Amino acid sequence: MQMTLMSIPVGGEIGLEMHDDIDQFIRIESGIARVMMGEAKDKFEFDKKVEDDWAIFIPGGYWHNVINIGDEPLKLYSIYAPPEHPAGATYKTFEEAEAAHAHDH
Repeated sequence: MQMTLMSIPVGGEIGLEMHDDIDQFIRIESGIARVMMGEAKDKFEFDKKVEDDWAIFIPGGYWHNVINIGDEPLKLYSIYAPPEHPAGATYKTFEEAEAAHAHDH
């Protein structure tokens, strides 16, 4: 199991992704976001504006994205298993995390 902490800048996003066999729990600590998810990459059955204290469960096999639509950084954490990142990994930007993830796969 792994926990990821994120600070997403205004207008930033996690990026559209899908994990075949990983269920994911996301909790919004502060900020306003748009959360989209669905079984197809181009069809989201769930599309909702969320804010402080919301929790979202994303089943494995679902496409999803979280977009910061507020006017301050979006603070959230995600819990999932099995771990996807090396223990103790820290990335300053989304791009840095993506590059490390691509290198490991």
